[in-house]
Amino acid sequence: MSRVLLFTGKGGVGKTTAAAATATLAARSGRKTLVVSTDTAHSLADALGLTAGGEPTEVSPGLYLHQVDTQKALERQWGDLRDYARGFLTELGLDEITAEEITVLPGAEEVIALLELRDQARSGRWDVVVIDCAPTAETLRLLALPEALDWHVNRLLPVGRRLLRTLSPLVRRVAQVSVPEDHVIGAGERLHRGLMEVRELLTGPDASVRLVLTPEAVVLAEARRTLTSLSLYGYRVDAVIANRVFPADGADPWRQRWVAAQARHLADVEQSFAPLPVHTVPYLDAEPIGTDALAAVAEAMYGEADPFAPPTGDPPLRITPEGELILALPLAEKDEVDLARKGDELIVNAGSYRRVLALPTALARRSVQSAVLRDGLLRVRFQSGGPDD
Repeated sequence: MSRVLLFTGKGGVGKTTAAAATATLAARSGRKTLVVSTDTAHSLADALGLTAGGEPTEVSPGLYLHQVDTQKALERQWGDLRDYARGFLTELGLDEITAEEITVLPGAEEVIALLELRDQARSGRWDVVVIDCAPTAETLRLLALPEALDWHVNRLLPVGRRLLRTLSPLVRRVAQVSVPEDHVIGAGERLHRGLMEVRELLTGPDASVRLVLTPEAVVLAEARRTLTSLSLYGYRVDAVIANRVFPADGADPWRQRWVAAQARHLADVEQSFAPLPVHTVPYLDAEPIGTDALAAVAEAMYGEADPFAPPTGDPPLRITPEGELILALPLAEKDEVDLARKGDELIVNAGSYRRVLALPTALARRSVQSAVLRDGLLRVRFQSGGPDD
């Protein structure tokens, strides 16, 4: 199975450079490596100092860049859905150009990139797959999408199929519009399955996220929230990369103030994210473009550490043999976390993010006895009896 590494962080902190440098190091250490981006800005090719086509392209020995051809992939992944939507809007009286524009799905490029990533990771071609993700807010929305879609599909699709079969003749006769046929609904189901396979891949034992930041107060605050939110959704973070750190040697008075401020923030980073390793990258005197410059960045970033070792420790979500549900919520405050029970689901809110957990059958039949947030872990204990309402 491929070792999968995702890089994310606040816009402008250097996550693309960190991802490209890591991929370069992987290839130079003898691992066949694919680097791909879910960021529509496509700055990954710029960092490597080249252009790339729609298929994995070897940019140096063992290192392949994949810049997803979203138009071609859109047609392959959900062409039936788009064709139905265009036809439906045309029947409502819209011209073809307007219908085409409306059916361009928001966020489709990022979703397509994830589906392409799934195909590449399970192809068996790669030892390491490195993903340059979009800035944190977009990444969190994207990584939360598969589970959120799963919740809706499992509840609405079976009912929707029955209703469509029953009402299809009436809708065509009265409303004068077409209803989706089985092959269209099948395309939606394939999309749903694909996204769930993406989630299984990215939350699996061979995948982890690396948070990239610069030692600044605003950036650190966002990185802390991101760690909590990624854990909430079940994604494992295995390292933090502090980029653009001013060297202390020979600093003039102006730079010395930056050195002092960054030292304070780096101490906060070490304390906030412990026991995660924090890799630092010095502020360079030139922009690292090309594989040679990126390899130098990687050597400074990781030192003697093995950046491709499998992640260790417990997964963010686990259930003990005693029936206790444990969800990692590092850095979360008690007043930010809210818990509710509805039927066989547990609803967890952490700050502005929410996750709906479908409880396994053994716990779904039992009521919540207690819930406590301690040392970054939400522990939910269940007792015998029926579920809460």
